[in-house]
Amino acid sequence: MSTVKRVYLDHAATTPVRPEVLDVMLPILKDQFGNPSSFYHRGQVAKKILEEARETVANCLNAHASEIYFTSCGTESDNWAIKGVAKALEKKGKHIITSKIEHHAVLHACEALAGQGYEITYLDVDGDGLVDPEAVRAAIRPDTILVTIMMANNEIGTIQPIEKIGQICRENKIIFHTDAVQAAGAIPIDLSQLPVDLLSISGHKFYAPKGVGALYIRKGVRIATFMDGGAQERNRRGGTENVPYIVGFAKAFELAMAEMAESTTALQALRDDLIEKVLKAVPYTRLNGHRTLRLPNNANFSFEFIEGESILIMLDYMGFECSSGSACTSGSLDPSHVLLAIGLPHEKAHGSLRVTFGKSSEAEDIDRMVDALVKIVARLREISPLWEAFLKENK
Repeated sequence: MSTVKRVYLDHAATTPVRPEVLDVMLPILKDQFGNPSSFYHRGQVAKKILEEARETVANCLNAHASEIYFTSCGTESDNWAIKGVAKALEKKGKHIITSKIEHHAVLHACEALAGQGYEITYLDVDGDGLVDPEAVRAAIRPDTILVTIMMANNEIGTIQPIEKIGQICRENKIIFHTDAVQAAGAIPIDLSQLPVDLLSISGHKFYAPKGVGALYIRKGVRIATFMDGGAQERNRRGGTENVPYIVGFAKAFELAMAEMAESTTALQALRDDLIEKVLKAVPYTRLNGHRTLRLPNNANFSFEFIEGESILIMLDYMGFECSSGSACTSGSLDPSHVLLAIGLPHEKAHGSLRVTFGKSSEAEDIDRMVDALVKIVARLREISPLWEAFLKENK
C-alpha cells in the first residue's frame, strides 16, 4: 500500500524548529542552565547569553536592546501592550481604536477592557481587508489613548498601511501598537523609521519554538506591568526568562532577516502560481485579501456553495495540510470574522481555504494540489443543496 506524501501548507499557524535553531538551544538546555537573575557565575553566564539574544532581536528590528522585552507568545505581547497602556493611561482617557479584522488576541483583550468601562471603536476595512488611515484619523477623540492595528492579517495576508496610520497617531500624540506576529520574519520592519510605539512578535511563526515571543516598547512609552512577580525584564515582566527558547527565537529571527530577500522571491513565486492556477481551474472561486499588498507566502480562497471544513478534511486525506483561517479559532464552526468584515456573506465565508507556504514547500506540489482541489470542489458541490439551487436558477 502506497503512503500518501504529506505536504505541510499551514506555516501561518506554526512552523517547525529549524536545525540551526535547535543547535543553539541544546547546549543551553544541557549545560548553561543557570538562572539569569542569580549572582554567581552560572547565573551571570546565562544573563550574558540572554542579553546577547536581546541585542540580536533589537538589531533585526533596528531598535535598541533596552526596548525589547521577552514574553511567552504573541498573545501575551498583545495583551500586555493593550491592557498595559489602558491601565497606565486610564486617567487620561478610556477610548481605544482597533479594526474588525484583528487577531482574537487583540479583539478579546479589547472586549475585556470594554467590560471594565473602556470604549472600543472597531474600524471597518475595505473588500481587500485594508484599513483606511483617514478612518483612523476620523475616529480619534480627546480621550483616545491607544490605536492597535495589525501589520499583516493572519488569515488573508493583507499588509496594512502601518506607516501612515502611525504618522496620524504621532500627530495626535496617541500610542500606536501593531500586532506583527505574521509580519515579523516575512517582511522588513525598521523601527528606526516606522512610527510604531509597541510591536508584538511570536517566535514560532519563523521557525523558532512555540512558547516564546517579544514585545517592543519604544523608550518613553507609558505602560503598566502586566505580569507581577520578580524584577525580571527590567521590572516590567515577572517570571524567570526562558533562556534557551529566547536564544532560539533570536537565532531564528536573525536567519529570517538574513534570508528574507531570497525567501520572499521563492515564496511569492509559489503563492502567485497557486493563485493563478486555482482561479483558472476552479470556477466560482474568489481570492481573499489584496492581490499584491499581501504576505509573500499567503493565499486565501473562498469556494462558493461548499463548506471549508469539508475541503480541509478531504485535502488532509490526500496529504495536504492547510487551514480555513486562524489556528486559534479552528475549533469554531462560526464563519471567519475577517471574511465577514471584508464583505463576504456567511455562505461564502464558510467555504474558505488558507494556504501558507514555507521553507519545505516545493513547486511540484502545486499542480498536484490544484488537481486535488478540482476533484474535491466538484465532489462537494455535487452533494451541495446550494449548488443544486444555483444550477436550477441559472439553467
